[in-house]
Amino acid sequence: MDMSRVLTFVLAGGKGQRLEPLTWDNPKPAVSFGGTYKIVDFTLSNCLNSNIRSIFVLVQYKSAGLIRHLRDGWQMYFSPARGEYMEIIPPQYAGTDQSYMGTADAIHQNAYLIEQEKPDHVLILAGDHIYKMDYRLMLECHLGNNADLTVGAVEVPLKDGNQFGVIEVDETNRITGFKEKPKDPLPIPNNPEYCFASMGIYVFNPKVLVEMLRRDAADEDSHHDFGKDIIHKMISSHRVYTFAFIDENRKGAKYWRDVGTLDAYYNANMDLIGVDPLLNLYDANWPIRSAPIQAPPPKTVFRQEDRMGVAVDSLLSPGCIVSGGRVVHSILAPRVNVHSWSFVEDSILFEGVDIARHARVRRAVIEEGVRVPEGAQIGYDAARDRERFIVTEGGIVVVPKDAVIT
Repeated sequence: MDMSRVLTFVLAGGKGQRLEPLTWDNPKPAVSFGGTYKIVDFTLSNCLNSNIRSIFVLVQYKSAGLIRHLRDGWQMYFSPARGEYMEIIPPQYAGTDQSYMGTADAIHQNAYLIEQEKPDHVLILAGDHIYKMDYRLMLECHLGNNADLTVGAVEVPLKDGNQFGVIEVDETNRITGFKEKPKDPLPIPNNPEYCFASMGIYVFNPKVLVEMLRRDAADEDSHHDFGKDIIHKMISSHRVYTFAFIDENRKGAKYWRDVGTLDAYYNANMDLIGVDPLLNLYDANWPIRSAPIQAPPPKTVFRQEDRMGVAVDSLLSPGCIVSGGRVVHSILAPRVNVHSWSFVEDSILFEGVDIARHARVRRAVIEEGVRVPEGAQIGYDAARDRERFIVTEGGIVVVPKDAVIT
């Protein structure tokens, strides 16, 4: 397949309200992940690894930080001389005074780009999920089925189907129905313990896509959403199939995470830690890229009996200094300082966090630039933490970046 004939849209404008306060100043795809990455890096890395190099990234909510990250970290991978590009596209308004009203409306406002580029296929991706996937396999499936639309799907346990948009299929994987968070999801044929959850990624026949978007835009009752509207309208009139997710992570169980809540975000980060992590960032055959970090290597200092800089079962980013403190099972973003006699455990520290002497932090997410003062404790007194910060259902303390800790 000629991948230069595939036009890709990455939907990266989502506000991510359930991730607040992490999304107060950034869209969900721009939230820090794994110390040195942004969430959107996983989708874009999948594109590069799939040899996809014609990409429009659609931005919207508080996009300055995301645009800066894409400009500084991703433009280098594309060669205009070879016809490659990654363009950042804000809402086009399409003759209205509104920004994107839904996923389908986002593409509709940019349908002129499809008509200009004249691709053979249009690939639409969500920019806010964590997974590894070769999109070429999905495109080959689309061609093999002579489909008008192919929807990416991941197998989830039937008991968890009420958390997702569930795709109903027949024995040939042709889609027969789509239900948003159904109470009683239908299982996959010949696989009664699992159902298909939509991954929010689609391959379209370009002419069919443009026509369906035009009709949807004229429908005043529409949510202007692919899952809620476009798929439903196409099932009875077009060839609509599903593609079962094939995981390039190669760890046994298929790894795909929608980090839509603070607890899901925390747990996905913790998946990176360990001797044999659930999500492998060290696979040279499927690299995850991001913006380069101009900072020195991390270091640990002091080796006195009562004052030792130690980090175990942890990820340390460039510029980090563990100076006489102890870090256990945690993720430190660039330029984090952990000072003497302090203790950090089961936590995620964003860029520039400073943990002063004798401070203690446990099961916390601390946003960039926060200073935890000398002797302070976070994650040890639930009642006290709730007075000062956000505490999730799972008991994770989330400290926003403008917090003044006493």
